[in-house]
Amino acid sequence: MLAEQLDVNTSCVCKVENDRLHFGDYPSEKFIHKPAEALNADEDELLLADKVSAGIREKIRQRPELFRKLAEMDKKTLDSVESAINAAS
Repeated sequence: MLAEQLDVNTSCVCKVENDRLHFGDYPSEKFIHKPAEALNADEDELLLADKVSAGIREKIRQRPELFRKLAEMDKKTLDSVESAINAAS
């Protein structure tokens, strides 16, 4: 049973499966490692499942390394990227 593998109660797994999580209930990055491993799934995909729109999720799936690089950038570098994007729009 997945709940046992994750060391959580079954109601937690049911909430996830039935899209009944409230904002404060969303699992942490640390917790996501367990179900990702148990389900042989991508951790980033699980973290983003309900937090971003379908269009953004698709862009992330198409270019995951680009988004990982963005996530690693400091504020100054991100500000520069944002300025370049705004100038190009």
